[in-house]
Amino acid sequence: MYIHSYMAHSSKSIFRKPAPRASSMHSTKIYLDNCCFNRPYDDQTQEKVHLESEAVLGIIKRFKQLDFEIIGSAALDLEISKISDSYKRAKVRFFYERTITKKAKYNQATLERVKELQELSAIRVLDRFHLAFAENYADMLLTTDLRFEKACSKLGLEIRVINPIVYFMEVMANDDSD
Repeated sequence: MYIHSYMAHSSKSIFRKPAPRASSMHSTKIYLDNCCFNRPYDDQTQEKVHLESEAVLGIIKRFKQLDFEIIGSAALDLEISKISDSYKRAKVRFFYERTITKKAKYNQATLERVKELQELSAIRVLDRFHLAFAENYADMLLTTDLRFEKACSKLGLEIRVINPIVYFMEVMANDDSD
């Protein structure tokens, strides 16, 4: 509801940055964007898509085993509802609903951060919402969208925005060194 309203009536203004978050190699709360939830249902004959799918599934399995949080949001609900293929939409929604352990609450701080991000970059509207929710509720945002990841890297964020393959490899490397 709020996201629809924002998208229809967004205005430009600058707001304060969110409070800095403690960063951790061992994230206990992650936010996966829509690309990640879609990835297991994309064309698996493409090597990159297949590897990202396996990384997403491996990360989710690990977080579930360790009882860590996987954050959902109204932005994810909206984006999933826009999947044109009804069969894929149903599969992604089922996967998403069974995966998330907590849903980020929409509040004024989220909207203010979305507006600030609009001033700072050309990140798509729903991606700005994903980022704002992740900044307020998670330690890390996973995405398979390289353009979104690169745009975020230029913002000096406190939260990491990273491809699931890279994150999965970091986790595996840390497990090997323990």
